[in-house]
Amino acid sequence: MDKDFMMRAVSEVERWTPAHEAVEMGEYEALTALLDDGTDPNEMCFGFTLLTHAIELEGDSCLQSGHLLNTAATAILLAYGADPVLPAADGETPLQVAHRYNHEPARRLLERFLSSGAGLGAEREGGGRETA
Repeated sequence: MDKDFMMRAVSEVERWTPAHEAVEMGEYEALTALLDDGTDPNEMCFGFTLLTHAIELEGDSCLQSGHLLNTAATAILLAYGADPVLPAADGETPLQVAHRYNHEPARRLLERFLSSGAGLGAEREGGGRETA
């Protein structure tokens, strides 16, 4: 196969946004820096909100590795204003993703966040934009 063709094909592949990449790689410092710099905490990429991506990744990582569940990315995103009820493109909400993965720490965090009223009624200026 033509080496130049392969290089063009690889470079033309759609990639995660920087914030979604930080979630995917567990780079919490990078995620925080991106959010500090103004990244929309409700951005969507490949049909995932940052929050649904984080919860899915946390749950799936636990299933695949056997490591304990954590909520690091979920907590960071909620602290930066991610909408706790904004669904992914398929309609699945963050709480539904947590239930699907039996991700009890994320479920408890989301329920506490929602019961406190945090994030409810917030403006969604540009929220949920599909970026890739």
